[in-house]
This record gives sequence, structure tokens and C-alpha cells, in this order.
Amino acid sequence: MKKALLLGTTGVAVVLAMLAFGFVAGSPQIAKAGTAQPVQTAADTKIDRAEVEGIIRDYLLKNPEVLLEVQDALEAKQKEEQRIAALGVIKGAKDQIFNSAFDGVVGNPNGKVTIVEFYDYNCGFCKRAIEDMRALTKSDPDLRFVLKEFPILGPDSQKASVVSMAFHLMMPEKYGEFHNALLGGQGRATEAAAIKIALSLGADEATLREKMKDASIPEAFSKTYDLANKLAITGTPSYVVGNEVVFGALGQEVLAEKIKAVKAAL
Repeated sequence: MKKALLLGTTGVAVVLAMLAFGFVAGSPQIAKAGTAQPVQTAADTKIDRAEVEGIIRDYLLKNPEVLLEVQDALEAKQKEEQRIAALGVIKGAKDQIFNSAFDGVVGNPNGKVTIVEFYDYNCGFCKRAIEDMRALTKSDPDLRFVLKEFPILGPDSQKASVVSMAFHLMMPEKYGEFHNALLGGQGRATEAAAIKIALSLGADEATLREKMKDASIPEAFSKTYDLANKLAITGTPSYVVGNEVVFGALGQEVLAEKIKAVKAAL
């Protein structure tokens, strides 16, 4: 689909270029002094649509690399526009991104560098990326890792996150253990699975279920969805490191380089 759209966009661009060329070719020509040649006007030259389309088709068939060049240029432009837009959002919503009271924190809570992860408990890539988080927080004692609940993979994910946030309200000091157990566990994360883990960590079930009804939880979800939309985050895991949004599970080394860059700018 993307390539098809690209071809359409490129075709339009080339058509415009060719039409512009045709217009120039058919535009008024000023006669040289001392000559009796009549001035040719645009009306004297008509552009044959079929001929122009044939020229365009022939050009693209002979130079298909033009499509790749246009695609690369378009993607580069879109990425830069996205980066600039995200930078503005990050600067305007720093507290909501890095210091939300509803987000769990692992690593050093007072670390100089913060990385924020948007995750879903049923995201397979997030499950694999948990090892990146563990490795990074273990190797860097100055790293603060913020976990932002972003349940986008259906009702089970949403219900599991409700339990997760309720547990965080009750026992924030054990949230890291809860998170590791639920995200790092086998099978699908559900409300029942999340409650079982919470109880194993010492939560009182009656209190937990009452906390799950807290009106602040859906409000926090709403703010996170809005924030993700503004940052163009549509999948998990996604990260905010410094003033940059990092999309996808790119691995420990990539995240470490991003963290290193933030430290260098401090």
C-alpha cells in the first residue's frame, strides 16, 4: 500500500514537473531584434495529455530509481517534522512524561537520566524488551526507568493495567517486582493473573479491588493515550529518552547510546 501511494504521489509530482516543462516550452518567446519571426504564445502550443503520460511512463520505466529517491526524501522529511513536533510536546509536557504520580519507577528513583517506556502487558516485544530494562538499570546506577501503562492490545491488557495501577497506588515500593512478574511471566496477562501476582506480593485483595475502582485510574489512562497521540506513538514498546522519542524494541545497545547522548548533554 505504501509503495502504491508513493507511486501515485511520485506520478503527480512528475506530471506537474512535465506540465511545467511543457508550459515553459510553450510560453511566449521574444523575437530577437532585427528579425521578422513572429512571437509564439502559449495558445499556439497545446499539450497532448496522452503524449505527456507516455513520456512520464517511459521516463519512470527507464529511471525507476527516481521512485526510491523520492521515497527516501519523503521519509527523511516526515521524520524530521515528527522529531520537531515531538520535541515541542516533550518540552511542554515534561512533568506528565517523566514525573507522573501514576507511573512506576525502577532503577534509581533519583537518577540523573530518565528513560520512559510506554508498554502493554500483552505486547510480545515488550516482554522481550524487559531484559533491556533489567540490563540497563543494573549496569547504570544513575538511570531512572519510568514505566508508563499504555494498554492498547484489548480488554485483557486494559484490565491487567487497572490491577497494576491499583497495586502501584497501594504498594509502590513493590511495583518493580509486580511489573517483572506480570510482564516477564508466561501466558497472557489478564485481570486474574495480575491479581494473583499482587496477592503473592502481600496485597490485601479487598483493598486491591477497591483501589481498582479509583476514578483516577481511567483518568490517567486517558492522559497517557492523549500524550501518546501527540508523540505519534502507536505501538509498544516506545520510549522517551531526553528530548527524543524512540519507537520499537531496538535493543539494549541502541537505548544505551541514547542514554549516553543525554548524559553528554547534561
